[in-house]
Amino acid sequence: MRSTMMEYPLTLHHVFERGTTLFPEQEIVTGGAGGTHRYTYRDFGARVRRLAAGLSRMGVRPGDRIATFAWNTYRHHELYFAVPMIGAVLHTVNIRLFHDQISHIVDHAGDRMIFADRSLLPLLRDLRPTFSSVERFVSMEDGSGADAGDALDYEAILADDDGFAFPTVGEDEAATMCYTSGTTGHPKGVLYSHRALVLHSFGAAMADSLALSRLDTCLAIVPMFHVNAWGMPFTNTFVGAKQVHAGVAPKPETLLSLLEQEGVTIAAGVPTIFLGLQPAIASRKYDLSRLKRIVIGGSAVPPSLMEAYDRLGITIVHAWGMTETTPLGLVGGLKSHLLERGPAEQLAYRLRQGLPVPGIELKAVDADGREVPRDGRTMGELVARGPWVTAAYYDDPRTADSFTPDGWFRTGDVVTIDGEGYVQIADRTKDLIKSGGEWISSVELENALMAHPKVLEAAVVAMPDQKWGERPLACVVPRPEAKDEIDDQELSEHLRARVAKWWLPDRYVYLDELPKTSVGKFDKKVLRQRFAAEFTLPS
Repeated sequence: MRSTMMEYPLTLHHVFERGTTLFPEQEIVTGGAGGTHRYTYRDFGARVRRLAAGLSRMGVRPGDRIATFAWNTYRHHELYFAVPMIGAVLHTVNIRLFHDQISHIVDHAGDRMIFADRSLLPLLRDLRPTFSSVERFVSMEDGSGADAGDALDYEAILADDDGFAFPTVGEDEAATMCYTSGTTGHPKGVLYSHRALVLHSFGAAMADSLALSRLDTCLAIVPMFHVNAWGMPFTNTFVGAKQVHAGVAPKPETLLSLLEQEGVTIAAGVPTIFLGLQPAIASRKYDLSRLKRIVIGGSAVPPSLMEAYDRLGITIVHAWGMTETTPLGLVGGLKSHLLERGPAEQLAYRLRQGLPVPGIELKAVDADGREVPRDGRTMGELVARGPWVTAAYYDDPRTADSFTPDGWFRTGDVVTIDGEGYVQIADRTKDLIKSGGEWISSVELENALMAHPKVLEAAVVAMPDQKWGERPLACVVPRPEAKDEIDDQELSEHLRARVAKWWLPDRYVYLDELPKTSVGKFDKKVLRQRFAAEFTLPS
């Protein structure tokens, strides 16, 4: 029986052809200390074809793993398309991982080549003896003056397109590959199919999602080595948005200048980025009148941060996702009838991680796998399924424990879901604090602490307690001007009006900075290890 519709493969070829054909004059800009690089989608398209031709001449075959070790630049963007469009798999390696983790994932993936920013090549050369599959390095010029050694120059590959035609690629074939950040054990690999990336781009572009469009200028501060920069290079190319890349190791001044000079309308990154930028933005030194939205994911947005940007006329859009969900799963926003509620209630809804993106199904389940009530109070583990949710980790026996018996992916996030369908993450399962048989949300405590005007950052971790099992320890980074003025009593009084009395931390420690993971989240594992000796229970 014939299908009712055409057999039309959903591959990145369509994303690429649509962007370069319909929006040839749109710009892709890269900033950074080396100066600004600016070219059009037409130029981008021509270079991608030449790069694809060059890779084919070099013997890159369908299924080969081609790695990148690089920041957000136009060359990295070209690799995002050229590699998968010849049937190979782009593996973006997180440059901030520990060296043994980098060695593990390069070997586990079986990468044949690594394309690296020139400034990062010395690290790779040190690790080269640990790579069993890597045949060569390719150097991408970044103005650093670092020694390229025997690495092939990127531009030499783009000599000629030789009338190159992209091969036919199946929509279910792997296009890109990312590894989790490895906060527990070795990082795990996730393969993204062409179909998943195309459908994810549709999902991200929708009006009730990230609403990316050809009218936008987008600065994705989230690194291109982290979950495909949340898929934004693909979605922006699909819709024809102007794209701004921050360049190599961007400093706050670089980001602020790009926001102003390029007229950025939407930016995206983790909360710590925008916590750091907020004072400079509030100073009005930069003209950011075109910046209307900031997409924040990776960890919960502190209420004080959302309110601060509201006062600046910039809307923070809360989002949630994982490497395993490509990553977009939830996006915050208000239903129409909620616009009639008061400002405080609206803010409470916006601070939740939001509603499932169309195409993604989510529910919260108890320890026996039963769905918990959608009452906004009952906690359960968030499970997910959908066309861009992974079905398995790459070549990893840990896959089975990550899925429910009926095939939903277990996220490891503990959440509540209310009657409207809004999801609020209480914690990661490993970060919840169980005190006297009751759960304490470290995320809620952190947000309450960061609402204090003297607190810049706060992370709360569980420490063993002989009487209660576990009690919260608050690790606080004071704002510079309040470093010598803040104390435990003041913070506890601040918290009393916001959380249950038994949630109050037993102890506060004051730090100059909090350790962060490779993707900018607070690294609670490091904090637990650092203070564990002080809280060891008697044997």
